[in-house]
Amino acid sequence: MIRLYNTLTRRTEPLQPVHPGEVRMYSCGPTVYWFAHIGNLRSFVFADLLARLFRARGLKVTAVMNITDVGHLTSDADEGEDKMIAAMRREGKSAWDVAAFYADAFFRDLKRINVEPADAYPRATAHIAEQIGLVERLEKNGFTYRTEDGIYFDTSKLADYGRLSRQKAAEKKAGARVEMGGKKQSTDFALWKFSPTGGKRDMEWESPWGVGFPGWHLECSAMSAKYLGVPFDVHTGGVDHIAVHHEDELAQTEAATGALEANVWMHNEFITIDGGKMSKSLGNVYTLDDLAAKGFDPLALRYYFLGAHYRSKLNFTFEALEAAQNALKRLRAFVRSVGESDCPTAKGGSLLAASRQAGGKRPRRGGGSIGEVEPAYERAFDAALDDDLDTPEGLAILWEMLEDKDITPADRLATLLHFDRMLGLRLADEVGKKDEIPAEVQALLDERAAARAAKDWTKADALRDRITAHGFTVEDTAKGQIVRAA
Repeated sequence: MIRLYNTLTRRTEPLQPVHPGEVRMYSCGPTVYWFAHIGNLRSFVFADLLARLFRARGLKVTAVMNITDVGHLTSDADEGEDKMIAAMRREGKSAWDVAAFYADAFFRDLKRINVEPADAYPRATAHIAEQIGLVERLEKNGFTYRTEDGIYFDTSKLADYGRLSRQKAAEKKAGARVEMGGKKQSTDFALWKFSPTGGKRDMEWESPWGVGFPGWHLECSAMSAKYLGVPFDVHTGGVDHIAVHHEDELAQTEAATGALEANVWMHNEFITIDGGKMSKSLGNVYTLDDLAAKGFDPLALRYYFLGAHYRSKLNFTFEALEAAQNALKRLRAFVRSVGESDCPTAKGGSLLAASRQAGGKRPRRGGGSIGEVEPAYERAFDAALDDDLDTPEGLAILWEMLEDKDITPADRLATLLHFDRMLGLRLADEVGKKDEIPAEVQALLDERAAARAAKDWTKADALRDRITAHGFTVEDTAKGQIVRAA
């Protein structure tokens, strides 16, 4: 039984899909005015892990992630400079070109970090009609008012506004430091913003209220309803969305339809940098390209995310990422080390083909399999993931299994690949690969083989140490030296 922590109720609850056997989930995607940074990527990997869990349990998943390709204001409180306009000025491009460039970069990053594609990536600019229609429904239901700069949602009209953040409107007002302008309450938010007079925006549309553009929160309510219906099962995003964006999303949908937008709301925690805030002004906002320039594999970042529960703050350091990369190397080395003789396959079958089978179904001995999933570890791993996606416990079980010498290498490999259906580290790609041995390491191996042949064990041991210093291990067998990446 899958149990998930619901921010709305502050409880861990059994998943109860609206439609039996099916899960419909919506995840807040990027605002495409800049590259995704590692904090953003944690949210996307979290949503991917959740979808993988649902599919692994035999549920049909419909996953939707929005692309915010229309500018919204710098702060959640409808203040500050439009993010897309700031990017236009920075890069000398149109808003459309900025959005297209960074959307493409976003999809490349998802592929690099092995996030499985969602079923739909609706873009805000392609759903203006749906957003206008939602404002019209809210207007008809008496939840809107007009100011000089736009159409606003009146939070005082919704009795339970604040239910997600557990903050009453009065408490939010007391803590707010915003310019009220024409707003009635500081918690009220823009549904439709009018274009400034005396100029033309790159992105603006006609509406019943005048030329302008949608408020940020509007798109998610409109597009989730179109693609998933109301209510749908699970809504994900970062904890920074709870107090404003998701609160306002929930309010819009409830005011328009009389129903909850989603039954379960799930949020991943922040990433801190060396114990402090991640900020462009501090120069510590890292992208996948930044990490790659320092020699890190994108999947090492994915492994790093797996090492902490999604509801725990995660402190990023390069030392911690290096440890994650080393752990990933160890997993890959194990997969590569399990040779054909260790894994019985059907006549004419290959180890690589059998490993591909493990990615889609539970591998078994014989009949072209690479081994058999160890049932005790499978049950423990599944229980960990079913318990609110406890990936740290899942990794602990994985490493315990790999160290269990009572299990054959073939069965350990089968079990590892079975786990990786959830973890998404692409370990099946390593089956049948040989470690690339640098020329200097090969020269040391050749020298060591000659030393062993001459029974010069002292020299052979010294050469082993030098090989180890290069990041490789040597095992002496009846067939000679076997070298593997450490």
